[in-house]
Amino acid sequence: MLGTGAADGWPNAFCTCASCTAARTRGTLRGQASALVDGVVLLDCGPTTMYLAERAGAGLDQVGLLLFSHAHPDHCSPAALLFRSWVIDRPLDVVGPADAVDPCRTWVAPDAPVTFHVVAAGQRSRLSGYDVRVLAARHGDPGSSLLYDLTGPDGRRLLYATDTGPLPEDTVAAVAGRAYDLVLIEETFGDRLDHGTDHLDLATFPVELARLRAVGAVVEATQVVVTHLSHHNPPAEQLAQRLADWGVRLVDDGTRVTDGRPTFPGSARTLLLGGARSGKSRQAEQLLLDHEDVVYVATSTRSPGDEEWRARVEAHRARRPPTWTTLETRDLVPLLRIDGPPLLIDCLTLWLAGTMDDLGAWSGAPDSATDEAIDSVVAAWTATSRRVVAVSNEVGSGIVPPTASGRRFRDLLGRLNASLAARTEDVRLVVAGRVVRL
Repeated sequence: MLGTGAADGWPNAFCTCASCTAARTRGTLRGQASALVDGVVLLDCGPTTMYLAERAGAGLDQVGLLLFSHAHPDHCSPAALLFRSWVIDRPLDVVGPADAVDPCRTWVAPDAPVTFHVVAAGQRSRLSGYDVRVLAARHGDPGSSLLYDLTGPDGRRLLYATDTGPLPEDTVAAVAGRAYDLVLIEETFGDRLDHGTDHLDLATFPVELARLRAVGAVVEATQVVVTHLSHHNPPAEQLAQRLADWGVRLVDDGTRVTDGRPTFPGSARTLLLGGARSGKSRQAEQLLLDHEDVVYVATSTRSPGDEEWRARVEAHRARRPPTWTTLETRDLVPLLRIDGPPLLIDCLTLWLAGTMDDLGAWSGAPDSATDEAIDSVVAAWTATSRRVVAVSNEVGSGIVPPTASGRRFRDLLGRLNASLAARTEDVRLVVAGRVVRL
């Protein structure tokens, strides 16, 4: 990975935002996106690519195939061909859309052993021992940007997907069943969702990952690595954790990505705790955005005539992917006991309140029925084979409730949270939208 940054790099030299400042303080500088495959294939070549290669200790002298994704200046710097010609007289194939390839012709001598290939989505060729399949991107005018499916002499497969917005349907169909060894895919805009560009962000990226998994392009053995990163992402430590939850790697410039065990979430159960409006529900949803099929278990009880509550519910529904299924129930045990798609339970606080309503457990002596209900959920949670994410409130950090019923609810919820956390491999506390692993 020669460069993993967007056009302006990360940090942007003119910017003092928290993300740029964190990167600058740590000395983590990302140059414009480009990658070198086996020392032979160069994926994009911008104005800083040569310097990034030197910094990585990766020479470009053996490059025989140059693939341009598009003509934007951070990806296509024809002057590099002139600099190469000063020291190397070796065959080179230059491949890309017309907007990128045609300007390169004037930078090489007429008799230079450089062959230019103007290509379009759907074409396939054999160059420098590599099988090159050209795919459509969603970036700018149709046909002006391309993605590449590359198979090496050893049969390993790579998908290079930058720059692009949500993948065209034809591209998803073309990569079905490819079971790539490595996918390099852009994630430019992070938490900025109003950019209105043909790029991916932390809301659209996992949806595209889910599409690739659904058609067998990304499989269990696939390594997925992000590139073309901008300062609209959170600081690298936070971004790395969020990506790891989806089985995706964040690497530094100069990282050599080789065969090996891909990064997977590794957790069957995740429990998210936090105060009211801390962002815990949104974090729970983000954890599962890379799955097309999720059962969202809403444990709230409808309140006829409560317009404010209805508006809250509708806001939650609106931000869920349309492929998810919503199930309004408090009957959690059967769901946890059967196999199926991932479960998102939101939330255990309302489950407990509803259960206490059903059992009339808000007053009087402590009753065994509520304890049994809690124990049943904990047992089912412990034994579940499903991927499950649950949300619960942390209510024990404030003042002591002034009523006996309030104190009972606080105590029972604390017991429920602690019992589940003791049987959970991934417990997180959400504070002010930030996530702390416990």
